[in-house]
Amino acid sequence: MNEAPLLSVRDLHKTFVHGGGPLKGGTRVAAVNGVSFDLMPGATLALVGESGSGKSTTARLVLRLLAPDRGTIHLDGRDWLALPPRELNRLRREVGVVFQDPATSLNPRMTVEEIVAEPLDIHRLAAGRARRERVAALLEAVGLPLSAMGKTPREFSGGQRQRIAIARALATEPRLVVLDEPVSALDVSIRAQVVNLLRDLQRTTPSRPAYLFIGHDLGLVRAIADEVAVLYLGRIVEAGPTAEVFARPRHPYTALLIASEPRGTPPQEGERPARLRAPGEPPSPADPPSGCAFHPRCPSAQAVCRDGTPREESEEGTRRRVSCFFPLGGA
Repeated sequence: MNEAPLLSVRDLHKTFVHGGGPLKGGTRVAAVNGVSFDLMPGATLALVGESGSGKSTTARLVLRLLAPDRGTIHLDGRDWLALPPRELNRLRREVGVVFQDPATSLNPRMTVEEIVAEPLDIHRLAAGRARRERVAALLEAVGLPLSAMGKTPREFSGGQRQRIAIARALATEPRLVVLDEPVSALDVSIRAQVVNLLRDLQRTTPSRPAYLFIGHDLGLVRAIADEVAVLYLGRIVEAGPTAEVFARPRHPYTALLIASEPRGTPPQEGERPARLRAPGEPPSPADPPSGCAFHPRCPSAQAVCRDGTPREESEEGTRRRVSCFFPLGGA
């Protein structure tokens, strides 16, 4: 029997309106436009794409920090969007999150013990000695000493602060953890360390959480993700097992992203790799092109690409899917 997805997202849409007033129409920007994917228990799915592709908006929709215009999200078979507030608050213990910048996601006035224990307090999962022991175990799991408990975030480096954020995200033993560019604010010298830590914790944490990883460093995506979904202007243009997608990209955009990866001399300490960027300039999400949104930058574009939107096609017998009139390697 096939295992059911832990997280199932279907036809998710989110449009923002910029400018204008209550009586005036502003500029409409379709940030997420029909996104669908499944995330299996204990697995990692990476959402990748250039800035403005809709990755982080999708993550915030999954977390219910934003409300979608339409679409469905099911978590462990439950309709995540239809849960009443009390039930939603109870079930939030099953979802953890690590944001991009620990300098802004950690309360500078709280001690590390208070920060890591906050989810335990909210969900009334531990108190007194059990609470302190749970925090100590979490700090040990992320490689921080017990002496960190009484300190504040400003006393730690960026990598150490992100370890604190990871400990907090795992406090309730969630089944899903959303990692919204969790290492992009860190120096390159410690990015791989944090990703390796996340992989180890996924295997050793009793709940074996699934990860929804938002990122732009393809090297790190290769290291952490079982599957990858490539977004362009709010749509998934290609998805499938990470190794297969990187070895044999089917969408021209995916191929250009892979070809544009920084190569040669690695960044020096304190530097950060360049963000994903294919040749040419992406169009404004407020004024997308007709037809296939990628056609102005696509080396394989033909007339049909300007006039129509390609349907998503699945490769028979695989988990590969692509939205392109002329997929690479096709007839």
